[in-house]
Amino acid sequence: MDNRTYLRERVGTAATLRAIDAAAGGGFYDVPLAAETDPAAADAAFAGAVPVVDVQTHLVRPSRFTTSAAAALFGFLRMVDPDRWGEHIDPALLGAAEWAACVFGGSETCVALLTSPPGRADENVLTNEDIATVREIVDRYAGTGRVLTHTIVHPNLGAPELDAMVQWNDALAPAGWKVYTLWEPPERPGGGFALDDEEYGLPFLERVRALDTRIVCAHKGIAGPIAGAAPASSSPRDIGPAAAAFPELALVVYHSGYDLDPVEEGAHADDPHRGVSRLVTSLASAGVGPGANVYAELGSTWFLMLRRPREAAHVLGKLLLAVGEDRILWGTDSVWYGAPQSLIDAFRAFQIPERMQELFGYPPLTDVAKEKILGVNAAVLYGIDLGRAAAPERDWLRAAQTELAARLA
Repeated sequence: MDNRTYLRERVGTAATLRAIDAAAGGGFYDVPLAAETDPAAADAAFAGAVPVVDVQTHLVRPSRFTTSAAAALFGFLRMVDPDRWGEHIDPALLGAAEWAACVFGGSETCVALLTSPPGRADENVLTNEDIATVREIVDRYAGTGRVLTHTIVHPNLGAPELDAMVQWNDALAPAGWKVYTLWEPPERPGGGFALDDEEYGLPFLERVRALDTRIVCAHKGIAGPIAGAAPASSSPRDIGPAAAAFPELALVVYHSGYDLDPVEEGAHADDPHRGVSRLVTSLASAGVGPGANVYAELGSTWFLMLRRPREAAHVLGKLLLAVGEDRILWGTDSVWYGAPQSLIDAFRAFQIPERMQELFGYPPLTDVAKEKILGVNAAVLYGIDLGRAAAPERDWLRAAQTELAARLA
């Protein structure tokens, strides 16, 4: 193989993970030496028994590449993955056809949830109607159930936004509602909100409770390309109080509160008010324990920390203790990082070393727990038939890519 092909294949993933593991002192990635050179050994090392459900995927409508939301998104992409995204970003690499090819054609993902960054419909890179259109087209070619969708809500735009949720619920049939508490209306800088505030958060959750879609997904942590400190509204501080006040709702914490920081996140006791530890602190303070109505999601979080395995072990260990192995969800933020198969493979190979289990009280990240995280937990939450998803047809991809590209151009 040439270098490019080698690095793209599973043997390249195996070699990379073994190098990361050695640099970190060993015990994090369980990958046999043979997997570096033998494709069959690599396939065996990364094999899984359960279909993969990705609860966070993205795409961009090419005609929206000049909006303010697009500019913010591009700044984020250059920050989190500078080796992939340079000054010029090709719209085709973030479009619908690339999304379909990467997520379904370039990985074993069987069901994907499509979401969007925040922003008003006239300024965002994707609208709520666009998201539903993608689901409609994939359903047409691949059968129903391969794509789940969000409807994006901005509670801090006031009553009209909440009133629209009734119509969106009926017309768009979202699997969940997505909010960005750190998003600020351009005309009102500093106008983020919290899920437990009386002006915006609580009225929004009351509206969700009155509808039949009762899953709320909140972006928490990763604050994007913001100069200086992240806004307070990006913190998961409000998750515990909101979950305790609305036990009938499922709250999915996107990114699990993980912070973009050049310094690795460590044990909870070292700094209970930083990164994922903020979520742990919020849940403990509100009396919300493992197996309750809070789910932690790993999109971008896993991509950013898998090369820092000590940090990854701390983050996953803290989440296993705080929410439990039944309440962690797999997400990738693809198509931001291309085809997600290498992320799936890395997660399957990852383990929390016994030395860290003993020192910090973390449970082991077992194969059973990993399969729950990669698919079973989302299937239970969203009512997905994993048996039906286990044998996807791939013949639909080319036709769907063509139509998606034309519809969203």
